[in-house]
Amino acid sequence: MMDELYKHIAATLKRLRNERGWSLDKTAQETGVSKAMLGQIERQESSPTIATLWKIASGFQTSFSTFIEVMPINANQAIYRPGYIQALHPDDQLQVVPLFPFDPELNCEVFIIHLAPGSEHLSPPHKPGVIEHVIVIEGCIEVLLEGKWQPIKSGAGLRFQANQPHGYRNLTKTMASFHNLIHYPQQTVSWPK
Repeated sequence: MMDELYKHIAATLKRLRNERGWSLDKTAQETGVSKAMLGQIERQESSPTIATLWKIASGFQTSFSTFIEVMPINANQAIYRPGYIQALHPDDQLQVVPLFPFDPELNCEVFIIHLAPGSEHLSPPHKPGVIEHVIVIEGCIEVLLEGKWQPIKSGAGLRFQANQPHGYRNLTKTMASFHNLIHYPQQTVSWPK
């Protein structure tokens, strides 16, 4: 399953570069990811971390989930997603599960994020206008905003402008999980063709 995901990431990166006529040098300049790493991702010699994939998505001004899967578009039909979906880059610390990939009508995507006990994830700033909603499902997390960690307990939520450095951490001894809804400003996200 992960092999298919990395094939999709590689194909999406190559497709976006071709659509824009970008060389690897230009892509590195726009994304802040080295030319060598971009080449390795395209050749499936390296799997990108979540932070690297965010940089690439931001550089292309596309949604994060564009690199994971494409949402079927049919606004008149209910969309059921199973309770367990393949997590992106699963490791012992952080799992990102795409619940609803990017929807071009709503300009948003929804993830479930699981943070292991004692783990921390820092995220670079997103493009201006990107808003994140964090709703804690289980446990307690802290969100880094403006240099300060703010605790959020189960059932509580936080909305913030994501064009600043931010992060998530779990200082407890149990797993914590939260929904992460990311809303993009109108007309700024490139939708796959």
